[in-house]
Amino acid sequence: MLTAKQKELLLYIHERIKESGVSPSFDEMKEALDLASKSGIHRLITALEERGFLRRLPHRARALEVLKLPESAATAAPPKGRSTFRPSVVADGRSGMGIPILGQIAAGVPIEALQNEIGRIQAPDDLLGAGDHFALEVKGDSMIGAGILDGDVVLIKRTDTADSGDIVVALVDNEEATLKRLRKRGNSIALEAANPAYETRIFGPDRVRVQGKLVAMIRRYS
Repeated sequence: MLTAKQKELLLYIHERIKESGVSPSFDEMKEALDLASKSGIHRLITALEERGFLRRLPHRARALEVLKLPESAATAAPPKGRSTFRPSVVADGRSGMGIPILGQIAAGVPIEALQNEIGRIQAPDDLLGAGDHFALEVKGDSMIGAGILDGDVVLIKRTDTADSGDIVVALVDNEEATLKRLRKRGNSIALEAANPAYETRIFGPDRVRVQGKLVAMIRRYS
């Protein structure tokens, strides 16, 4: 049984991950719950962890994962965020079944991506909105700060436009694709990692083409 404040914080974190793909900062949580200090937020998060509703992710202090919501024992699956359910993968890639997996995408040094379909993955309807979608398996660790780990599957909405700050599949020089956060810097495009071990790469606008935008992430368990 959660207290009113615990439930309020959990739902706030869940909604923020749905909107942006990352959890809110402690200052944002403090303001949203109208608390006097961040120590109150720390206590609420600890209580939610102990009750199995929330988990802190490694490598980044503010990265949180919602494991379940108070209304249900089922795991939460927020758009643009993280999902801990076990998706079913159709290895033969039959049409009309799930989202096509189009190979691997680098979250690190760019690799060739958007290959031929290698299978399909079933995703809950509430993860996807309107439009055409595809999935890619992540290779590398440059997006761990955004909660995207090596081996995760990202669900991508096909689009050739994105706002500054969106996590996108970016095609560089029409050859290599990578999963990065896009930043618009004047006439240049920056592809920004979520891991301090990787440098931000800056290109002219004619060298980068957006292939799609992240809408959700699925953690595949063995």
